[in-house]
Amino acid sequence: MKDLKEISTRLKIAKKNIKKVNGKNRGSNAAYLGKALKISTELIASVVVGTTIGFLLDSWFDTKPLLTICFFLMGVAAGMLNVFRSAKKMNKRL
Repeated sequence: MKDLKEISTRLKIAKKNIKKVNGKNRGSNAAYLGKALKISTELIASVVVGTTIGFLLDSWFDTKPLLTICFFLMGVAAGMLNVFRSAKKMNKRL
């Protein structure tokens, strides 16, 4: 009988600990959506800025596709770097 009481008290303690952990890990769907939008916006913005700079430099130097392609690729690289940094910061907060 003593073992049964001990098991039931351990079970109660374990259930309380699980509730505490689940309560801390829960986040609203809006927060996750906001984080996803932030990351996607950073990626798209860096690609757009890089492509725009490349296009403007191409118009200025008359090297039509070359600089646009180069700056597009640099924008993609910068966007991916920003995504990784943001994801790393968000992961530390959890």
